[in-house]
Amino acid sequence: MITGITGFVGSWLAEYILEHKPDYSVYGLKRWRSPMDNISELVRKYGDRLKLVDGDLRDRFSVDYALNSVWPDIIFHLAAQSYVVDSYSAPVNTMETNVMGTLNLLEGIRHRYDAKFPRVVLCSSSEVYGTASVMPTPENCPFSPVSPYAVSKVAEDMLGLMYHRAYQMPIIRTRAYTHTGPRQHQVFFIPSIAKQVAETEITLDKTPIVSIGNPDSLRTICDVRDIVRAYWQLAHVGIPGDVYNIGGVERASVRQVAEMLIGMSFISKDRWTIIEDKKLLRPADVEMQCPSVKKLKSVCDWKPEILLHQTLEDTVNFWRRRKRTDD
Repeated sequence: MITGITGFVGSWLAEYILEHKPDYSVYGLKRWRSPMDNISELVRKYGDRLKLVDGDLRDRFSVDYALNSVWPDIIFHLAAQSYVVDSYSAPVNTMETNVMGTLNLLEGIRHRYDAKFPRVVLCSSSEVYGTASVMPTPENCPFSPVSPYAVSKVAEDMLGLMYHRAYQMPIIRTRAYTHTGPRQHQVFFIPSIAKQVAETEITLDKTPIVSIGNPDSLRTICDVRDIVRAYWQLAHVGIPGDVYNIGGVERASVRQVAEMLIGMSFISKDRWTIIEDKKLLRPADVEMQCPSVKKLKSVCDWKPEILLHQTLEDTVNFWRRRKRTDD
């Protein structure tokens, strides 16, 4: 079962399992009003192997209903309010969704399954480290969250550890670094830039402009399709109670990403202007992130396979197709 199956990462994880693991069926927990854009083709293509269950993690009764309906062997907990900027303006919603939602899920599992628990992959975030004091950053680096979102992920992370220790639930925690690709919502910086490039190409704007946030913020970027492979492997070989960083090896600043995406446009790069939009800045930014994935590689043979250039090209092509469809 995948919570947040209609979202960016959830849809790619479902697609990976359905395409590569024919012995498995996938159940997706979704809210009644969730857009179906990311999984509509999967529903059409895989039919009986993909089943959707309506529910809301903030409602304990609906969580219990979903668990009673499915009885999954493995649960991937991906549902979250994941936009850092919004967490500053909506901290209560962020906490309710990410912390209480996780608590409801773990309590539901504890009461439904007694001693025979499913394996649970709890998907936390590198944001828990903030700008880490050690780079590459190992899993034992102290937490230093600088946003309500990051604080909520610290709480989710620690709930997973506590439920493992207290109830022996086989929970594997993950902390994924920046990941992107087709289907990611436009509020995130890479799809935002890709969408601006795609829209400008169609409108043939004489003064092409791309708006970005902090141009110097440096990220280690991984393709979402590589991330979900790591989730799947950890579900099977990860050590319950342990936590694993997942991240790429290619680093780029926000400005460098913008320049790479502009370079993929048929509009001459000399015509483009990159501007810093103050509205996109965080009250407290994480200036740099660089993961150590030694622990992950100690339990599985995972490594990133998709180069950053390919990820960016796939992302801008996704927005080109969407823009043509919208028009």
